[in-house]
Amino acid sequence: MTTFVLVPGGWRGGWSFEAVTPLLEQAGHTVHALTPTGLRPDDDVATVAAANLDTHADDVLRLLDRAQITDATLVGHSYGGMVIAAAADRAGGRVSRLVHLDAYVPRDGESCWSATTERYRQRFIAGAAATGFSVQPPAGSDPRTRPHPLASFVQAVRLTGVAERVPRREFVFCSGWDGSPFTEVRARLVQDPGWQVHDLPTGHDAMKEAPDAVASLLLAGPDVTQRAATAHTAQPV
Repeated sequence: MTTFVLVPGGWRGGWSFEAVTPLLEQAGHTVHALTPTGLRPDDDVATVAAANLDTHADDVLRLLDRAQITDATLVGHSYGGMVIAAAADRAGGRVSRLVHLDAYVPRDGESCWSATTERYRQRFIAGAAATGFSVQPPAGSDPRTRPHPLASFVQAVRLTGVAERVPRREFVFCSGWDGSPFTEVRARLVQDPGWQVHDLPTGHDAMKEAPDAVASLLLAGPDVTQRAATAHTAQPV
């Protein structure tokens, strides 16, 4: 059975996977839906102000230690792609699969800030105007969202190449929304034989819009996902 560690995107907690988690558990797998430091409802101002990308990668590593996980599938949504890349690089071989779900796939020295588009950089700036250290959730967000630590968006990731040796690395491109900052990521990875690329015709929050499709993708074996990747990479975005 698989042990899934689900890492949410910006402003979100583990609750963002609430429609997918039971589907994975019903299939007999263990699921840990993480809420990163600074995004928990009881985190104080000092905790939010101090949290950065290293903090969130350490959240994942502490979970692996605490639960004695030695064969993890890390799933990162959006900003969570930064986190799972950093965590996998430091996990000492305890990660067997990475799934970047409409997420950043950073290279060494990149940050969420540098990897995203100008549209989202301006959103970060505007959202941080009130405090200078946390970014307010976008208008209309789920009421459970929290101000996101700005430092985690701007800190550069340091990668040694260990994450590139994770046996299964997958990128899921959600093609049903405009202005995606992940179009160039898809174009890069579709040319890389070390990655499997899948397309889902959903908006960014695929876990909410199409939980069955997301769960099916996560539950697919390597042969199935390879066939799916081959089929999808032939399709235009």
